[in-house]
Amino acid sequence: MMNQKTIRLNNGLEIPQIGVGTWTLRGETACRNVRLALESGFRHIDTAQGYENESEVGQGIADSGVPREVVFITSKVATDIMRLGQEAVRQSIEESLAKLKTSYIDLLLIHWPVKDCVKDTWQVMEDYVRQGKLRSIGVSNFNRHHLEELLAYAQIRPVINQIEVHPLMTQEENISFNHELGIQVEAWGPFGQGDIDVVGHPLLQSLARKYQRTVSQIVLRWIVQRNLITIPRAKPSHFAENQEVMAFTISHDDMMAISGLNQNLRSNVLNDPETFPW
Repeated sequence: MMNQKTIRLNNGLEIPQIGVGTWTLRGETACRNVRLALESGFRHIDTAQGYENESEVGQGIADSGVPREVVFITSKVATDIMRLGQEAVRQSIEESLAKLKTSYIDLLLIHWPVKDCVKDTWQVMEDYVRQGKLRSIGVSNFNRHHLEELLAYAQIRPVINQIEVHPLMTQEENISFNHELGIQVEAWGPFGQGDIDVVGHPLLQSLARKYQRTVSQIVLRWIVQRNLITIPRAKPSHFAENQEVMAFTISHDDMMAISGLNQNLRSNVLNDPETFPW
């Protein structure tokens, strides 16, 4: 069983620092990989309405035999749903609960800051927290001004901002601002989602040899030592490797060297919270 290090959220809940993401996983593969992740010791599963795999994720959780109360489930409200208004958001949350085969979701996020739709969506999410169907709520892909606008009317503070973070996109200022507000940061795409060559970088290759670890482990360790949460994709061949990230420490100088790789380079130019097309 892996070391279940957790991060405390601003509402008192604890979230496992390393989870498993399910983006691109579909059908039986999604169900099987989620089941295997839980059997391997992971207790944090990340999905989204837009991934179109909530039913399979829910089945994988059920098939694992792991008690629901020890699994932290995250989902996200889709952008097209947000544009349809509050009733559509309500219906989508009910559908997510049914698909995930659960009476509550541990964390629901606004997936992207859809212009003129965030307030209405957030108010519905707040209502579902009061109903007990959502244990916590947060955001994803929010820049500073998006958060400032939300906090002007939010009655419930976001617990998490899930943003793209990897050695070529370190997000130092955004992370510092979130932490100052008591909002934890969750790193998606820690390896650049494969569209940019993070794992092939010579410095990371050198550090992998120095610490006798894989490049992926170096990247994940750099993330967790920054006190961030992360959700590398659920690939069974990497489960044991990801679990070992808590077993070593990167020196301060090497941490700074990795952060020095920053180019503010997104894995996909379309993944810009100011201009995203979806």
